Amino acid sequence: MTVGMQELLIFLAIGLVAGWLAGLVLGGGGLLRNLIVGVIGAFVGGWLLSVANISLPIGNVLLSQIITATIGALVVILVARLITR
Repeated sequence: MTVGMQELLIFLAIGLVAGWLAGLVLGGGGLLRNLIVGVIGAFVGGWLLSVANISLPIGNVLLSQIITATIGALVVILVARLITR
């Protein structure tokens, strides 16, 4: 497996976990929905934390990425719910 493929699979796994965690908090779910929300949430969470100049004080990079993506996924779900109402 090439490095690019390995990074993509890790990114998708982080997105899936983040989407699943956000689904636990706000309800809803499904594998595909969790994956999509988590991947979009990874970008949104990274952007939000950088704009707010927040650096998570977590020594584990993978855990930090999962938390960042989960924060973004929660925001994505909330915004989607506001738009669809």
